[in-house]
Amino acid sequence: MNILALNPYRGGSHRAFLEGWQSRSRHSFETLTLPAYKWKWRMRHAAVTFAEQVRELIKNGGTWGALFCTDMLNLAEFRGLAPPSVRDLPMIVYFHENQLTYPQRNASDRDLHFAFTNITTALAADAVWFNSGFHRDTWLAAVDRLLQSMPDFQPVDTGEAIRAKSDVQPPGIEPFPSPSVRKTGPLRIVWVARWEHDKNPKMFFEAIRLLVTRDCDFRLSVLGESFANSPSCFTDARVEFADHIDHWGFLESHAAYREALADADVVVSMADHEFFGIAIVEAVAAGCFPLVPRRLAYPEVLGDDDDFFHDDTPKGIAERLHTLAERLRCDDIWNGDRMRGVRQAERFDWTRRTAELDAACDRVVSSFGQEQLRSPASESADD
Repeated sequence: MNILALNPYRGGSHRAFLEGWQSRSRHSFETLTLPAYKWKWRMRHAAVTFAEQVRELIKNGGTWGALFCTDMLNLAEFRGLAPPSVRDLPMIVYFHENQLTYPQRNASDRDLHFAFTNITTALAADAVWFNSGFHRDTWLAAVDRLLQSMPDFQPVDTGEAIRAKSDVQPPGIEPFPSPSVRKTGPLRIVWVARWEHDKNPKMFFEAIRLLVTRDCDFRLSVLGESFANSPSCFTDARVEFADHIDHWGFLESHAAYREALADADVVVSMADHEFFGIAIVEAVAAGCFPLVPRRLAYPEVLGDDDDFFHDDTPKGIAERLHTLAERLRCDDIWNGDRMRGVRQAERFDWTRRTAELDAACDRVVSSFGQEQLRSPASESADD
């Protein structure tokens, strides 16, 4: 099957997911993308832009069996603007994030226009895929609350209508080789999240500060992407923990990033927001011990191993890191099963996820065809 894929924001997880899937899929893809720039503008204009580009593709003989897009596309607008041959395709939308529950530093900053765009996109789609059950459930609950607060004509059944055609399809990760023999040295801690407030870096560095007071020997790598308005605690921490730092800042080379993950012992998160946590999963696949909160998508992604979860306090995190350092001194940070983290992460290896995504796409197309046969429009005038 040839799939028309529309990616209005070709960056980050949006880019990695689509390129990872299509590089291994038994389906073929014709992909239209826009640069990862000014996301609000992308959400406003992408439907018009892609409709024009699709018309050109059709003139050149383009035909497809299904359409795939991300949550950055206003699918309802696109479906109305697209030529009939595309408008009538089975359409799948993938929610990497959403504009209703994505955290804002100030509640007044949220533009509900984009939240409603996500809702109408889901309504216009034939299948709605989420990267985690946590994401699906929290978003649908927020949709219900939002619509119930409207002054009149409340579409109160919208959440259930979307849930009925929803599915959880986690992203994939590039496979890592089996963890090798560890290099000698103290505990190596890695931060892999974006340098933003919703990842709670202030708590992370407070835990590291407490770890220093316990006279614990450790090394620190602070990776992840930074921005012009990144929290000032990163600048302060670079000075304060200078004697412990191995890597600081975003690694442009993907190979260098993977090597840094493979060298680390423990990956830490205390995020306030995580719809899936692909950076954590990659680190665990590389051999890192995860230390994360028991909330958000983490229990769903990492399983029910109590050892992987901290108590969400700087003191508790510092104590856990100290315990892991002590285990490492005995050469047994994993308590006898060094592959238990890898086993959780390998479920998301692209070699597995691709086949599952292909099969899920086939089910959508098959179901769409059956619905078309059952629809009144398909019945003859004599029936």
